[in-house]
Amino acid sequence: MHERTRIMMEATIFAALSLLLSMVPTNIGSSLTVSLGMIPLTIFALRRGLKAGLIAAFIWGILHFPMGNVFFLSVPQVLIEYPIAFTFAGFAGLFSDSLKQALIAGDSRGVTRSVILGSFAGSFARFFWHFVAGVVFWGSYAVWGMGPVLFSFVTNGINFIATGAVTSIVIVIIAKKTPQLFLPKSAAKLEKTTN
Repeated sequence: MHERTRIMMEATIFAALSLLLSMVPTNIGSSLTVSLGMIPLTIFALRRGLKAGLIAAFIWGILHFPMGNVFFLSVPQVLIEYPIAFTFAGFAGLFSDSLKQALIAGDSRGVTRSVILGSFAGSFARFFWHFVAGVVFWGSYAVWGMGPVLFSFVTNGINFIATGAVTSIVIVIIAKKTPQLFLPKSAAKLEKTTN
């Protein structure tokens, strides 16, 4: 099978896993949640890199539409919160090469650092756009006497931190138990260049 086709198939599978996990209820109240879908998406982005991570994350965002799992206020709001916000979750892939190098070198601290940075980069990039949508489109739903900016910042900030932390913990454990998951055959090229 052609490598590009294999990566696209993987991207679709990981996006579907992300969608399924994001349906697991983790809500605390009406606004606070941990997005478990970030776990498979981040694994894929760290496995395949930035470009493939962005593609898988975009697919994850788009899959919300046929599932009827879209909160609609307006077209711009939907575009920001689904195709754009979810695509930005793929920025976890920025730390793909550093993770692979750490795994190849047997650098446990480097593995942990790369996973944490990747998990929080993807979570931050995604929740930044949810923060923007919260200010612009959801401001009238602000509670606790907060204005739209503060409410969106607090809500999305807590969601970002909780999601990044859970994603980091789970993926650090996975990376230490099954490092080969993050080293597809194409990583052999990376190993040759580091030796």
